[in-house]
Order: sequence, then C-alpha cells, then structure tokens
Amino acid sequence: KTVTISRAQGSVTFPANFMMVAAMNPCPCGNHGDPVKTCTCTASTVSRYQKRISGPLLDRIDIFVEVPRVDYEKLTSPDAVEGSTEVRRRVETARERQRSRFVGTAIQSNSDMGPSEVWNHCQLEEAAQRLAKTAMEQLHFSARAYHRTLKLPRTIADLAGSETVNVAHLAEAIQYRQRELA
Repeated sequence: KTVTISRAQGSVTFPANFMMVAAMNPCPCGNHGDPVKTCTCTASTVSRYQKRISGPLLDRIDIFVEVPRVDYEKLTSPDAVEGSTEVRRRVETARERQRSRFVGTAIQSNSDMGPSEVWNHCQLEEAAQRLAKTAMEQLHFSARAYHRTLKLPRTIADLAGSETVNVAHLAEAIQYRQRELA
C-alpha cells in the first residue's frame, strides 16, 4: 500500500491505496468487433496494439468487461433497472460483511487478502473446485490470476448475501478474466 518514485536524486515513498479503473479501445480505430462499424485495422495492427499493455500488468487487473455498442432502444427503454440506492445498499452490506470477516486484522476487504486468507475465506464447494481446476488448465492462469479469481467470487457471494462461494459465483468471476481480444 505504498508507491515509490525513484529519480536520479533519490527515492521517495508515499502511502497509496487505490482502485485502478482503466479503459482502452480494442484497436487503434476503435471498431474491432463492432457489429455496425467496420474495423480498418489489419490483424497484425490489432495484435500489436493489444500487446502494448504488459502481461504482468494485465495479470493484476481483477475484472475485464467488454462494453459493446448500445442500441437506441435500450438507451431509451423505460424497463425497470436496479436503482443506484439499491446498488449502494447491497455494496454497503457486502462491505460490512467483509469488515466483520476480517475484524482484528489489517485486512479491510476481500481485495486485501493474501494467499493464506484466500485459502481460509474462499473455500469452494466441490463443483466449484472442479470448475476452478478446469479454468486454471484451459485458461492458463498464473498463480496470481488464480488467487485473484478466487477473491472475486467471494465478493460476488457477499453482494448476493451468500455465506458460501458456489459454482455460479466462480463462473461469473471467471468470465471477468481477460481474454484475447483479437
């Protein structure tokens, strides 16, 4: 929870606890994979563009979400959606559940867990264990990605009000892992 800035004159360390939110286009023209606009980039250009972010940095990102084009009808539809007040209530309840779980420790949320806390608080039911093994083998997770993938379903379960992490929570977390864009 620190950041160190090193320059020729010396290094300075500052306290830092933050949540990074980042966005990027799928290619230089921004249209790769768009069902309406045609991408003007070559396959090699798309690949080179996507590889500009290093694997170790990508490995440290917990959630990847592709945001496709939204049709006018969806934007203007009066269909009921969960309101921000309800979302806030669920998040506050989940955060309180996490604070209670880690009382007496320096940990404040699931994202702060290390491997031993993951082992203690992210136990998976048998079906979820099989899914985790399959995901690890087929998606070639690093140890870091595996542990991050176990923390996220714990949070999803907290948001759902569930004491246990089940296969649905894990499946949702796995779908948020980074996949090849090209």
